[in-house]
Amino acid sequence: MAQQTSIGPELLRYVREFSLREDEILCELRRSTAELPGGESQQVMAEEGQFLAFLVAATGVRDILEIGTFTGYSTLCMARALPPQGSLVTCEVSERWTEIAADFWRRARVRERIDVRVGAAVDTLEELLAEGRLGSFGLVFIDADKANYPRYYELALRLVRPGGLLVLDNTLLAGRVIDPAAQDADTAGIREVNARIRDDPRVDVCMLPVADGITLVRRR
Repeated sequence: MAQQTSIGPELLRYVREFSLREDEILCELRRSTAELPGGESQQVMAEEGQFLAFLVAATGVRDILEIGTFTGYSTLCMARALPPQGSLVTCEVSERWTEIAADFWRRARVRERIDVRVGAAVDTLEELLAEGRLGSFGLVFIDADKANYPRYYELALRLVRPGGLLVLDNTLLAGRVIDPAAQDADTAGIREVNARIRDDPRVDVCMLPVADGITLVRRR
């Protein structure tokens, strides 16, 4: 019992039966994304989307920054959990994905809460700092190209307010972080950011061995 429970298909169905509250819009978005090339592997699990929404509601944040939109499943989950005057800035390199996402956001009546920034995320984060958004976000969700995670982390730490949360996805990277043979740029980026967070006196950290690894970081 001291070790993590292995989650197979039957146990996952049990978890979803007793916990998941995925409505028809979210379910349709997940199904549509799964039909895209590489869509199923790039989309957050439904449980993770619900977890993000739970964090937003529990912490009462009003300003969210998301690095990596894809087809907008996590965006939709978090935007719905915002208070009426809340807002979410999401960064995506491809307009193709945000066009798909926007239709579902409109149907869920949260499109007006979402500010889409298309382009290289590092450039967008620098622009937000130039706009005076230093320390203005309550929560930052990072789920984009893994090679740039160290840069995203440092910029996000400047954009999040003291006491705010950073949530980093894929920090175990399907186990490649402990595979000596994995020397690609994505794995190197995740290893670097994990080590940087571990040794960072500016933050509190909790790495969770769920999904593909989720790391919660609180700026002190």
